[in-house]
Amino acid sequence: MELEILGRALSTLSADDDHPYRTGPWRPQTTEHRADDLDVIGELPDDLDGVYIRNTENPVHPAQQGLYHPFDGDGMVHLVGFRDGKAFYRNRFVKTDGFLAEQEAGRGLWAGIAENPAKSERQDGWGARGRMKDASSTDVVVHNGVALTSFWQCGDLYRLDPFSLDTLGKAEWGGDFPSDLGVSAHPKVDPHTGEMLFFNYGTDAPYMHYGVVDASDKLVHYTGIQLPGPRLPHDMAFTENYAILNDCPLFWLPEALAVGKYVSRFHPHLPMRLGVLPRRGDGSEIVWFEAEPTYVLHWTNAYEEGDEVVLEGFHQETPEPPDPGTGSLYDRMFRFLALDHMGTHLHRWRLNMRTGKVTEERLSERITEFGMINPQHSGRRNRYVYAPTGVPGKFLFDGLVKHDTVTGAEEYYPLGDGVFGSETVMAPRIGSTGEDDGYLVTLTVDMNRDLSECLVFDAQRLTDGPIARMRLPERISSGTHSTWASGSEIPGWRTADRPEHALGL
Repeated sequence: MELEILGRALSTLSADDDHPYRTGPWRPQTTEHRADDLDVIGELPDDLDGVYIRNTENPVHPAQQGLYHPFDGDGMVHLVGFRDGKAFYRNRFVKTDGFLAEQEAGRGLWAGIAENPAKSERQDGWGARGRMKDASSTDVVVHNGVALTSFWQCGDLYRLDPFSLDTLGKAEWGGDFPSDLGVSAHPKVDPHTGEMLFFNYGTDAPYMHYGVVDASDKLVHYTGIQLPGPRLPHDMAFTENYAILNDCPLFWLPEALAVGKYVSRFHPHLPMRLGVLPRRGDGSEIVWFEAEPTYVLHWTNAYEEGDEVVLEGFHQETPEPPDPGTGSLYDRMFRFLALDHMGTHLHRWRLNMRTGKVTEERLSERITEFGMINPQHSGRRNRYVYAPTGVPGKFLFDGLVKHDTVTGAEEYYPLGDGVFGSETVMAPRIGSTGEDDGYLVTLTVDMNRDLSECLVFDAQRLTDGPIARMRLPERISSGTHSTWASGSEIPGWRTADRPEHALGL
């Protein structure tokens, strides 16, 4: 391994910190690394070609009012690239406006999601509720050859070089970026058209907008979506012809909003509404379907089948886990984070565009979430979903499941005690001929050995275990979302003598 330290962030976190999401597997990092020619245990296949990129909530300052929530952490992006049977690694902070301001000040400046924004030192900010730091720490996609990070409650899209992870600035879309509202996490890139579909939301009517950015990075469509009031959507889906948006019955209490507070509650007397809109349609063209009350944090895919739009994602049995009334403040605060507390199951909704009828079915009895598919099947019919299992009572992943949504069969690989995984991408091999003809890539936090590794599995033989593993320079923090971009999606990938030279760096 050829290792270089690229930089360090100023941190004011206490050495004896005891917060459950700033210690243990969530211990944050301050050092940025560049490592080439990673040591490989096993053998990396020559037809694994591209980059795995994962975003991470990685705080460097304590919460202003002592109520740190893991979604408040600053964005740090990890990248493992594969080319010609070799691998390289980078990790960099996303240099957001908020991160740079707090680095200059030497302290936190904005209240977190669990804190009172009226008591924030800085009263400006971003987010659907306003007065938040846009940490850009939630999601990451690659569009038009550039990595884009995003924030769960809307903000700017930060552009990162897909090799060095240098922050290149914010998405501008020729001056048309909706900077007043920003963009929510989970914009969707259609590999068949090169378009990126997105949404945002806020506390003012019409409460949601939907848009399309074309393959050349121009905003070509933007329309308002009228909702009954402020909502908290987190994800969207798309098919060949439609975008699918949602109005789930878990949202801020109106009476709390009226006095400047942001308290979310599940409203079980309301249906979940699913909106189907032509991809370039006006907001008035949306067709709403009513389904059983639940909250869906993440969809896995959608596709068209005859008169139906088929939508798949993770149904929550208990969107608002009950407050036990006992235990620590942390136990009560973070009961919404554990998969078993929410009861997340892979689920299918069929929306009949002719009759307006909705039919539903559970696809698995196993609790999983954060599912990924072969990206080449996005918006088209797919069969396989790759999703982690969760540690009971914790926001940690301890295994990986391959769901067969046609037969119901499942393959399971446990990571082992004290080892925690990441959202796992499916990387089609060069020249792949089938949906599961490729590799699964993930990052792990091994508390037993105090290290992190990148694991590569054969997607057709998950239970055989990793075919290759590479140790990273430092034990990384646990994190959330990831993406895969093949080498063919990145300009200069095959012609550069070194990966970081592909963009002329």
